[in-house]
Amino acid sequence: MKKFAALLAAASILAGGSAYASGGGHWTYSGNTGPDHWATLDSKFSACAGMNQSPINIDTKTAIEAQLDAVKINYTSSSTEVLNNGHAIQVNFAKGSTITIDNTEFELKQYHLHYPSENTINGESFPMELHLVHADKNGNLAVIGIMFKEGAANSQLAAVWKKMPRKEGEKNALSGDLKATGVLPDSKDYYRFNGSLTTPPCSEGVRWIVMKNPITASKDQIKEFEHTMHHPTNRPVQPVNARPILK
Repeated sequence: MKKFAALLAAASILAGGSAYASGGGHWTYSGNTGPDHWATLDSKFSACAGMNQSPINIDTKTAIEAQLDAVKINYTSSSTEVLNNGHAIQVNFAKGSTITIDNTEFELKQYHLHYPSENTINGESFPMELHLVHADKNGNLAVIGIMFKEGAANSQLAAVWKKMPRKEGEKNALSGDLKATGVLPDSKDYYRFNGSLTTPPCSEGVRWIVMKNPITASKDQIKEFEHTMHHPTNRPVQPVNARPILK
């Protein structure tokens, strides 16, 4: 029950974008409140010292070949708002968009961006990483990670960036028909592993799907995001330990 409650609370927080997880203490990406100290900042953050933490480095040479079923993606609802929660730029979505994994339906709550990427592939870090966060009816979470590389401008980012709040705690409404399909790569091949939230409370039991192929953002779009956040927003990679990574 404790695990369920933690995951359900985390899903609610992610949907709302609070900078304080589960009513816990303030945390940052550096210094005495940075990632090395998260587990000790608040008792609610104890999972940050767990054995199945995210992000990780995906080593494609040691990843296990598997017959991975295609993720059934049904993104039909539009975004409602974009907010700056001090840790990420987050886009919230109306109800109705879902994915299906392991015969379980997960509803899309939001996506948010980190720079540089949190997960790495064969030790390579990417300029940005986008996380699409989903929750099932029991509060269990599934996250799709998508890497950005520098290249052509991304049209969905262009629309979001026009409304991107520059100050922590601010949010702006998003109008128009902006759906999450606009940030998906053409190929839906992916790596899969079990992990956690990459921010406090670092709840474990999260199904992670990391797309193999990146999408692009322009140099200016990447720089604008960096300028808005003022500092890197990535948790360092965590030990894989005994977890299998499937490809």
